[in-house]
Amino acid sequence: MSEKKQAFAFEQSLTELDALVQQMESGDMSLEESLKAFEKGVRLTRDCQKALTEAEQRVQQLLENQGQLETRPFDPTEGE
Repeated sequence: MSEKKQAFAFEQSLTELDALVQQMESGDMSLEESLKAFEKGVRLTRDCQKALTEAEQRVQQLLENQGQLETRPFDPTEGE
């Protein structure tokens, strides 16, 4: 269940980031508001990047090779 919460938080962060970009691009924000929005955007971007990095690490496949387990990076083209 915690994975669903993490996925939801990721999607929510992306939505917030998109809204911030749209607000900033509108040009209707004061300099102070723009700076605060930029700072929040940087935090959201870092959080999203961290979540993506952690997800990438979890997507490693475990393979059995002569009785030994080994990890290797996920290959989306494998098995095609």
